Amino acid sequence: MAAVLGTLTLVAGCGGGGGGQDKGRRPDGAHVTIRVPADAPTISAAVSLARPGDLVLVAPGVYHESVKIRTPRVTLRGASRDEVVIDGRLRQPNGVVVAAPGVAVENLTVENNTQNGVLVTGSAAAVAGLPGHSGGYDTGDEPVTFLKSFLVSYVTATRNGLYGIYAFSAQNGVIEHSYTSGGADSGIYVGQCRPCRVVVRDNIAELNAVGYEGTNASGDMYVVGNRLVGNRVGLTTDSDHQEKLLPQRGAVIAGNLIADNQQPRTPEQADGGWGIGVGVDGGSANQFLRNRITGNADAGFVITATADVPSDGNRITDNEFTANGVDVGWTFPTATHGRGNCLHGNTLRKTVPARLAATAACPQGAGSPSPAGTWSRPPAPRGIPFTDVAAPGPQPQFPNATTTGATVVPAVPELPDTAGIHLPPPSLLAAGARVKTS
Repeated sequence: MAAVLGTLTLVAGCGGGGGGQDKGRRPDGAHVTIRVPADAPTISAAVSLARPGDLVLVAPGVYHESVKIRTPRVTLRGASRDEVVIDGRLRQPNGVVVAAPGVAVENLTVENNTQNGVLVTGSAAAVAGLPGHSGGYDTGDEPVTFLKSFLVSYVTATRNGLYGIYAFSAQNGVIEHSYTSGGADSGIYVGQCRPCRVVVRDNIAELNAVGYEGTNASGDMYVVGNRLVGNRVGLTTDSDHQEKLLPQRGAVIAGNLIADNQQPRTPEQADGGWGIGVGVDGGSANQFLRNRITGNADAGFVITATADVPSDGNRITDNEFTANGVDVGWTFPTATHGRGNCLHGNTLRKTVPARLAATAACPQGAGSPSPAGTWSRPPAPRGIPFTDVAAPGPQPQFPNATTTGATVVPAVPELPDTAGIHLPPPSLLAAGARVKTS
């Protein structure tokens, strides 16, 4: 290690001091840039050399490895987002696993993994994975262990067997400026956190089974300014007994474009959802503010409860609904009904039951049992293998990727002010998308 570190580029900063066998070659408190392959032949080898505050900078190339980051405050960055490719070749579960706090993953592509493109987690079970491609949910009575603070930025995650970007049992993080497609479960997934203090913003999720999914993700959970277009389902927020911290509560879904989520050339999720913009299943006390929800063949917005967890107190406010099969539909196939779900200020054409804007208006509807109805739903086409999803086009680059030092990830991210989030235009983030709105 001493010989290698003697060639590295020093990065301005402090913390993460020297010591060990390389003492004398790395000044105390210095941060370095470890270049792949110039300083280390693989990304994994470079990460193993890194200390807190270091930058691992990866040159263009295709890297057939699974990278696990267990050192806090390391930045992993590609020199070119489209040309630095971590390719699992369908032989490994994860492309990048973040298992330490304060890590930033930036400006690269992860593809062809049997489970996840990027996994960020404090769960030992999730890091290990479980047989049958379960994704490694926590089981038993052990307490939840959170990873504290993370950043995933300017990442392309495509054609992965479960999730493109997966934050599970992780808090205080940001997923931003990223692109996901070909997720056989969902493009972006946040699960099992309370309070989450997670911001998902300015991302494109298309050609996935589900664009964004939040399961048991509660408290300071923000999904804002994303393009969720051309999936089978645009967005879901739900409660699930497979994960801990049930039920899901208190997410803010604001300023997103959620459109045309009925693409046939997409992977088929196990529950078969198709043609839906937003689905709430057992989620409560969520706010849906100023989203543009259009062109979803089944329904723009669905509230349901398929298990024993009710959907209570969701507020649907100032959203623009156009050209959906049903704009807002509430349906409860089991005996579990919700209470206090209400609407205010939305542009609506058709609701099920009829006249929901009047009968479930906020605030007078906020304490009432939620009515239910049914509607004729279009048949879902068969999905395609996630490996057959169309490749993404070029995506925006991290600014000054090769000249900027390591990224400092805050202990707690700045949370959005919802008052400043506006209704998005139909062209939101269209330049980087394959699927255009109709």
